[in-house]
Amino acid sequence: MSNYTDIITVAPGKRGGKPCIRGLRVTVYDVLEYMASGMSEEEILSDFPDLELADIRACLSFAADRERRLVSLPPV
Repeated sequence: MSNYTDIITVAPGKRGGKPCIRGLRVTVYDVLEYMASGMSEEEILSDFPDLELADIRACLSFAADRERRLVSLPPV
């Protein structure tokens, strides 16, 4: 897993404080939503020329880390 801490940034005045990529106005959520809708990495990079492949991978690492930190509910 790559180190996303240098790529994913949070600034209170930018995109409502949502995690963004390198201070750009593209959020982690945006990238994940594009991928979930079926866009390939190549399509995302083509649509957003300021992004790099490492940015997309950082979004995936960020999401995986956040998921790992969620508290599991006990079985019912």
